[in-house]
Amino acid sequence: MAVTLVNPDGLPQVEAYRQVSVATGTKLVFIAGQVAWDADGRTVGVGDLAAQVEQCYLNVATALAGVGGSFDDVVKLTVYVADWTPDKMPLFGEGVARAAAKLGVTPVPPGSLIGVAALDVPDHLVEVEATAVLD
Repeated sequence: MAVTLVNPDGLPQVEAYRQVSVATGTKLVFIAGQVAWDADGRTVGVGDLAAQVEQCYLNVATALAGVGGSFDDVVKLTVYVADWTPDKMPLFGEGVARAAAKLGVTPVPPGSLIGVAALDVPDHLVEVEATAVLD
């Protein structure tokens, strides 16, 4: 495996993600921001943050699979959420948990969650970018 995820001593032991990823592979993969579109380009879960988070993570997994990877290869996620407020964290976590259950993995690489005013279209509430390393 090309990626090892770590929560080093001296940093908070966060359950939602790991603080550090160590990549030893040779093939870098950059996944464009994935929004809550299905394969036909229709928005999934209009107005439902958890459903959109789930779809975004599933789309990232689909993109990774398309190049021979999986969430095990992700070294960093960047998540953009429209109109973010901390009280939305339970819905965000629910969406991640639902995607993890469907994928059979816990996508917990280091990441950043960034609140933004808006995304590409008004119906999109979240966008997820990924960077991965493959052997």
